[in-house]
Amino acid sequence: MSQPPHIIIVDDEAPAREMVGDYLRMHGFGVTLCDGGKSLRGAIACGMPDLVVLDLNMPEEDGLSIIRDLKSRSDVPVIMLTATASPIDRVVGLELGADDYLAKPCELRELMARIRSVLRRSTPAKSAAAPAEAARDKEALVRFGTKWLDLDAQALRDDDGNEHPLTASEFGLLKVFAANPKRVLSRERLLELANARDSEAFDRAVDLRIMRIRRKIEPDPARPSVIRTIRGGGYVFSPGDDRA
Repeated sequence: MSQPPHIIIVDDEAPAREMVGDYLRMHGFGVTLCDGGKSLRGAIACGMPDLVVLDLNMPEEDGLSIIRDLKSRSDVPVIMLTATASPIDRVVGLELGADDYLAKPCELRELMARIRSVLRRSTPAKSAAAPAEAARDKEALVRFGTKWLDLDAQALRDDDGNEHPLTASEFGLLKVFAANPKRVLSRERLLELANARDSEAFDRAVDLRIMRIRRKIEPDPARPSVIRTIRGGGYVFSPGDDRA
């Protein structure tokens, strides 16, 4: 039997983290509770979780610093919990690589739904070895500028096969572009097709994610040619020889 997903809850308020932890355990998740960045790093040293639920507002070490540290060392998905955080904190968190956010106090059922959604997007698909599927392997590879997007493995690789970190939200956008080449997509449509849950107040989060993606795939990120901006329209994926 496979192990249940392991979630680390980071919150300096004991009642809040224990309430979330008890609820997730009740629904079959493995849970570790941490009161800040130091205890989180200690927990990760014993094994990387499948996802981190992180309160942004903590006195010892703020959540944005923790996200920056986490994403510099791994690609573990992060859901931010924000109580008094300003809008710019949420945008910066997304730019640093967070995959979703939710306002505190949160509805526990919604938090669980967000966790399951992020896990679905971030868990690599199991590769099947059946010969009948071998012919489809190349179809699962889409060329994005200097990289290949492996749709089955949800991975971004260069021509030498080296994998480059890709957050679940970045993969979601690339998958949408792969399915809609040469089609102008508005920010609202991108969020809808990528199944993102951003508030309309954070349309700029799409621009920040596109900026991160361009750094990874564009031959010249300062002059993007693979994912182009259409003034007043949104973005368009302009593939060259885009399929293997």
